[in-house]
Amino acid sequence: MKRLFSTLFAVAFIAAALLSTGCRSGFADDPILELSSQEALAEGKRLMQEEKFRRAQRYLEQAFEASPNSREGREALLLVADALYLRDSEEGYLRCEAKYRDFLNRFPTSERADYAQYQTANCLFSRMARPDRDQEVATQALGAYQELLRLYPTSDYIESAREKMSEVLENLAEAEFSVGAFYIRYRLCSAAITRFEQLPETFPSYSSQDKALYHLALAYANCLKIDEAREAVALLESDYPDSTWLAELDKIDDAIRDAEERKVEVDARRAERERLRAERQEAAEDEGSDPS
Repeated sequence: MKRLFSTLFAVAFIAAALLSTGCRSGFADDPILELSSQEALAEGKRLMQEEKFRRAQRYLEQAFEASPNSREGREALLLVADALYLRDSEEGYLRCEAKYRDFLNRFPTSERADYAQYQTANCLFSRMARPDRDQEVATQALGAYQELLRLYPTSDYIESAREKMSEVLENLAEAEFSVGAFYIRYRLCSAAITRFEQLPETFPSYSSQDKALYHLALAYANCLKIDEAREAVALLESDYPDSTWLAELDKIDDAIRDAEERKVEVDARRAERERLRAERQEAAEDEGSDPS
């Protein structure tokens, strides 16, 4: 038992020594960790000016960790987020959003809070997917810009935020149109009509309202709503006289003619079903009144 105890003690001692050596070589020998907050911040800012963002980030993180609640620490945390944002990568955009939010949580009354909120939105904006993909991030970006407008209405970043909001809304509107177009492609005309009818109200600034109106007319025709299809065509012609979609109206005319023919057939089948139903009902009534 004594020999076993001695062996275990020796193993533990060696492991502790190795761990201590590893820590010294991996961390304690890092010269950046020896810098003060002011020194690390100065070097980080110099590297930022040289656009060496990855190297700058290490110094800026040291400046923040050395003195997180000081003026230098606040500035360093914001610059860490900037360094990640300026790396222009998916990973950088994901991480910079977290850093800007961290700044806002730690220093909500800072004079740079509006900038942090604006940049939070920009990190999301930079990750916005194209219209035929999931729009969760675009929706989050829109919310972040709206939060800037709500919390900091006099911010210097308001005008730029409004411009980017317009791009986000255009992307979201185009995504909504893409869903409607998908429904048309697979002959889900009622679902397409719902999407296209809501587009002007939900996204009044959408730049392709004429395209949506054209496809709404097509969806109406596919659903045998002939009067509504003609009204949509008339609105397209009156409200968008220069639209390139007017050159495609022959397709709408063909769809309406086809709809008229199909409607005649549908109405005839419906009338036949009603006639048969009436005959069965009459026969049942006659049978019920038979005195025998």
